[in-house]
Amino acid sequence: MKKRLAAVAAACAMLMLTVTPAQAITYGRRDGNRHPNVGALVAEYVEPGQKDLLCSGTLISKRDFVTASHCTVFLPSVGVDPDEVWITFDPTFDENSPLIPATYHTNPRYGHDSADLADVAVVVTDRPVSGRTPARLPRLHLLDRLAADNGLHGQDFTAVGYGVQERQVGGGRPSFPDAMERFFAVSEFRALTKTWLRLSQNPATGEGGTCYGDSGGPNFIGAGADETDIVVAVTVTGDAVCRATNTDYRLDTPSARSFLGRFVELP
Repeated sequence: MKKRLAAVAAACAMLMLTVTPAQAITYGRRDGNRHPNVGALVAEYVEPGQKDLLCSGTLISKRDFVTASHCTVFLPSVGVDPDEVWITFDPTFDENSPLIPATYHTNPRYGHDSADLADVAVVVTDRPVSGRTPARLPRLHLLDRLAADNGLHGQDFTAVGYGVQERQVGGGRPSFPDAMERFFAVSEFRALTKTWLRLSQNPATGEGGTCYGDSGGPNFIGAGADETDIVVAVTVTGDAVCRATNTDYRLDTPSARSFLGRFVELP
């Protein structure tokens, strides 16, 4: 796990990315088959012949999988061509997990505008994914309309993803156990900007959220009986110890939709 995260960190530093990949669910629960349309992007980016989880993401059509551009942008620098990745929807990833060959598409606008990092990517599978209902994308300015009606105050969101769990302390240096398993957690609305959805994930108030393996994973609006299948944002970053804020790139903005519209029909 340390070697895998070190490879990601080194690549990100080399490319001077302006966000820190967020990579796992904290203070959540095992997902099982609760979110069968949430999967993981897999690539041989640590060692040749060794397939490792890179980031999380969501099926949004029979062949299109949305994730974050900071997950894909460094892959060419480590020798991974666009058509040398896979998608898995296995709730627990291991060497026997079914893999679907795919091709990644980094947003060409990623990192060129500090006001809008355009941190969304699409991975297209070689064949249609069967047996899984794709999630829905939000309508234009959905979150803005909810905010105008005071509909975001106290609103819960459900984050889903693979990777390390909450920080463990005691018996040595703090560590983040690597579960390689799909988890989900619930966070509460904190703030909204033109680009970002910020969610509170304070465990002291009973919330969970994301940490190091969840980048690119979905944030569905609602939780529990009120959870929807609408991916309003993808996980991008957060605080270093994964106990305060989950910061997510909105998918209801004109910028995000201009890229996504190249691959799927938009609502």
